[in-house]
Amino acid sequence: MKERFKFNTVGLFTRDNKATVDFYTKTFGFTTDWDGIQPNVEMTLGEMRIILFPRDAFEQMVSRKFQYPEGFNGTVELAFDVPTFADVDKEYQHALANGAASVLPPTTEPWGQRTCYVADPDGNLIEIGSFNE
Repeated sequence: MKERFKFNTVGLFTRDNKATVDFYTKTFGFTTDWDGIQPNVEMTLGEMRIILFPRDAFEQMVSRKFQYPEGFNGTVELAFDVPTFADVDKEYQHALANGAASVLPPTTEPWGQRTCYVADPDGNLIEIGSFNE
């Protein structure tokens, strides 16, 4: 059967593209050829792709206003797997050092996953986890 859709991108609406690009490139190693001027940003990490677009530019483009969450955005998360439990702790500290806000420090859950949550500059939740002790 022919695939109808191929899900390949997450889009984030930002308050500040530069701050968000800096965060994702320094924290997770995303790459981009963004010129620092255009409103549309494409970043990649392996097969993962994130696009960024400023909130105000998006509202202007579609001629409508939107409500954005204040503080942490509990609507969606980006999830990153790392090889081991120790990597969860290491990457949590790395994210904090690059400006992430702590939401949940590294915790080993009853279902066998070590996980933590941080928030990016726009309050989007990011999970870093592993099932390998």
